[in-house]
This record gives sequence, C-alpha cells and structure tokens, in this order.
Amino acid sequence: MANKTELAKFIIDNVGGTENINSVFHCVTRLRFKLKDESLADTDALKNRDGVIGVIQKGGMYQVVIGNAVEEVYDEVLKVGHLADGGEVAADDDDGEKQSVFNRFISLVAGIFTPLLGLMCGAGVLKGLTVFLGALGVISTTSGTYTILNSAGDALFYFFPIFVGYSSAEKFGLNKFVGMAVGASLVHPNIIALKNAEALYTLFGGTIFESTVTTTFCGIPVMMMNYANTVIPAILACFVGSRIEKGLRNVIPDVFKMFLVPALTLALTVSLTLLIVGPVATWISSAIGAVFVGFHNFSPVISGALVGGLWQVLVMFGLHQGITPIMILNLITNGYENVICCMQAVPFTTCAVVLAVYLKAKSEKLKKIALPAAISSFFGVSEPSIYGVTLPQRTPFFITLASAAVGGAIMGLLDVKMYTFGGMGLFAFPAYINPAVGFDMSFWGVLIAVGVAMVLGFTLTMLLWKEKEVK
Repeated sequence: MANKTELAKFIIDNVGGTENINSVFHCVTRLRFKLKDESLADTDALKNRDGVIGVIQKGGMYQVVIGNAVEEVYDEVLKVGHLADGGEVAADDDDGEKQSVFNRFISLVAGIFTPLLGLMCGAGVLKGLTVFLGALGVISTTSGTYTILNSAGDALFYFFPIFVGYSSAEKFGLNKFVGMAVGASLVHPNIIALKNAEALYTLFGGTIFESTVTTTFCGIPVMMMNYANTVIPAILACFVGSRIEKGLRNVIPDVFKMFLVPALTLALTVSLTLLIVGPVATWISSAIGAVFVGFHNFSPVISGALVGGLWQVLVMFGLHQGITPIMILNLITNGYENVICCMQAVPFTTCAVVLAVYLKAKSEKLKKIALPAAISSFFGVSEPSIYGVTLPQRTPFFITLASAAVGGAIMGLLDVKMYTFGGMGLFAFPAYINPAVGFDMSFWGVLIAVGVAMVLGFTLTMLLWKEKEVK
C-alpha cells in the first residue's frame, strides 16, 4: 500500500497538482482526469514511472493507464489529493466550452456509465452463470434457488433508471437522491399499471411515433411508455431536472429550500418526463437501435468485422466507453445484443498474440512483460498487452486487429447474440446462453469465432513477427 501511496503522490504532482484537477474517476484500468490545463501535466514523467502503463489524452480526458491495480491507486489518489468521494474537486466544471462537442459527449457518457460498469459486469456474470447452471440441469429453472439468483442478477437491469438517475444526477449537478427518485418513478408499480391500463386512444397512428394514451395529467394526454430497463429517458430526465433545480434554488428563499426545492423539482421533472421527455427519449432509443440493427442486417459479416477489427483502436484511445450505451440499448430494446458483442474475440486474440510473442521472444524483459499481460487479456483487460507488447512491437498489434476482425465476421455470419451484460474475458461466455432454449448457435458460435481468431493470431505472430528493441 505504501507503494500505491507513493505512486498516487507522483501522479497528482505530475498532472499539475490538486489545484489543476477538476475531477477524477476510474474505469477498469485507467485513472480518468479532467484537468483545468493539460499543458501543466508532465506526460513523459508519468509514462516513465513504474506502475504507469501509459498516458492517453483523448475524449476531453487525461487518462493515466494503471492496469489491474487501478482501484487501489484511485483510492490513494483521493486520500493524497484530499479529493471528495467520487473525485470531484469543484462543483463548477468551467472547462466545458474548451472541449469539442465530441469530447464533451465522450466525457458525459464515460461519467455516467463508467461508475456502473463493475456492477453491470458482476450482475451480468451472476445472471449468466445462473442460466448456465440451469441449462446444464445443475439447478432447476423452476426452483426458488434459480429464481432468487436470477433476480439478483437481473435487478440492476430492470431498475436501471434508478442507477442511471444517480450517476446522471452526479454528472449534471442535480441532487443525486432526487435523481434516484426520478428514475424510481419511471419504474413505480403504479406507473407500470398505467402503461398496462386500457387504452383511451392512440396518437400518431401508423408512424414510428405511434403511442397509446391510457391516462391524462391535468387534462393533457400521457403517452405511456415502458421505462423499465431503459437508459436514455432517465438521463434526459435528470438533465431537465438539473436545470429545474438550479432555477428553483435561485428563486426560493433559503428557509424553504430544504424541502421545497426537492419537492418541486421532483414533481415538475417527473411530470415533464412522462408528458414529453420520456416519449421523446423512447423514440430516440428506438431510432438508434433501429439504425444499428439495420446496419447489422444489411451485412452481418461486414458489421462484425468492423466491430472486431476496430475495437482495440477504440480501447487504445479510451473511446470504447462511448459505445457502452449502444450495447445496453440493444439489449434492452431487442432482448439481445448482436452488434457490439462482435468484439468478444478481441481480448482472447490479444492473449494468443502476446502468448506467441512470449514464446518467440529472446529478450527476458519482453518475456517478463508478455506473460502476465497475456493472462490479463484472457480475463478481459487488454491494456497491459496493448501498451506493453503489441503496440511497441507494431506487427503483433496489426495481427491482433486483423485476427479479431475475422472473429467478429464469424460472429456476424453465425448471428451470435449476447443475452445479458456479461463479465469480462472468460466470464463473458455465459452471457451468450439463450435463457429460453439453453445452448444454441449463439453460444457455440462465439466459441468458434474466438477459437479461430486465437489460432489465426497465434499462427501469424509466430510466422511474421520479428523481435525489435524498443524503449
């Protein structure tokens, strides 16, 4: 832990000190800083420090790649830098105008979804393993054991608006518990009952905006949608709520703020969400899902090859977080995901390529890096392999891209589907088991695609790669 503390002090000093930090959070392998002035950071010093794998400046964030120990280092960064829980330094983030629209979007998506990724993976693994054991007949799918475990894994996804409400509120500056209450209102049993009530009439019939009206609010028709498992409605609702809350704080006297601000914010936000924001967000979600499904249906092979071949490039620049909502959206909309999941072969291909480097390399230093990096990739964390082995050696990196593209193309060809948000690496496979029928082509197809990509990557590396000295 002392080493982690020293590393944390070094990182803070070399990103320009606490006074240069707007906020910091972490994903699976990286500390993601939003700095006031990135020119004050000493990137070379950070890159050359033991314990730091690399530094990436993309998506409006200054990303320090740590590896598997990132959570421990993050905790020490918060302590050493005297940062608030959640890594916030100041309530006002005044650098938004300095970022491009794309960078602001990536920062927004990462800020909302990255805190949830660990829980999403854990819940997905639990749900996937429960289905796996049910498919094998180890536990009965009608037993209480199966129901309890499956419900525990499924709870996050069913009540996703609540969790997204919390993280979105934190990102937009809304009271976090108000954000949770907004999300919870969308999945309240009485709201769900209104959705399932007898229809009064239909609006926009015959169009993609067709909606059923089952009730009214102050005489205004409410287009009831199903908000369980949704993503975009809660995010947009919290954005609207943050603006409402800010306006109310400016006009309500201090003596009444404690209860009037949350009460009015909640009432206005939920009402506007059910009347306007929710339906619009649902239409947006449906449109996005239709675009990706349409692209996949146009050419599953090309779609799979592009996702598989480009995924590691996105990871390298830290931009893969921007794809996460699309995967969640597809899962929720269709009950499965068959587009972004075509990246499943990537970590295993990386593992095979780096293992070939380990076996073929003569340098003990390279061997020392390659073996643990290959093991890390097998369990879904590829950054050590990228920055420590494949990218410096160049040829293995391009072999990885090409082989993963073949794996993605095979998954597209076999119409492989992912049925829940799975874990990482090895623990992702149960997510490809069809809960309705068990082991179908989705499960066997992902095994075939991963196997082919690994063999191809390993063979090409053994044949084509020649070791070179790198710093």
